[in-house]
Amino acid sequence: MCWSATADLVAGGAVAAIGVACVARARRARDLPLAALPLLLGAHQIIESAVWHADGGSGPATVAWAVIALPLLPLWVPLGVLCAAPAHARRRLAVPLVFGAATSAFLAYALATRTVTAQVRGHTLGYALDLPHPPLLVAGYLLATIGSLLLSGDRGLVLLGVLVAGGAAVCAALWRLEFISTWCAFAAVCSVVLLGWSGRPRAAGPRPAAGG
Repeated sequence: MCWSATADLVAGGAVAAIGVACVARARRARDLPLAALPLLLGAHQIIESAVWHADGGSGPATVAWAVIALPLLPLWVPLGVLCAAPAHARRRLAVPLVFGAATSAFLAYALATRTVTAQVRGHTLGYALDLPHPPLLVAGYLLATIGSLLLSGDRGLVLLGVLVAGGAAVCAALWRLEFISTWCAFAAVCSVVLLGWSGRPRAAGPRPAAGG
């Protein structure tokens, strides 16, 4: 995220607090994985404050940050959406889930066999991991995360998908070298949408026909 360790720490605490509220407001057990997403993103920002304090490098904080950003999120988000989505949308959500699982497996292997490093660049942090075919990995990552939200069949989650997609485009255009960090930070800010979503009543399923 931009600016400083303090900014990451404050933002992470705020997003984690939103996550606690999301979980408390969730009305169904199957909404919990997605409702807990702000907790994960808040922890992610707090971990990044530790990366700042370590002046970047390849230490434990950098590795922990990369584990959440790279293999965990592209699997967590489509699984959470699949759990929470209405029944009519679940079949099509298998597509982003498959892409997310494949992307996550590849990124997990890369983290296990390569070194991820962080570098302080003024008021931003840049992360580097030597990956083959990065455009394909980015496409799989975005299809898993943004694609699952857009295909969810839930208006609140579709709105979140649109916001995150717009944020991804802005981050890619303005902060190309720090895309992963800034995109994750923007996704954390969008957690406020999940706060509204988590407390919203869901449509009831079809009622059985009355006996004649």
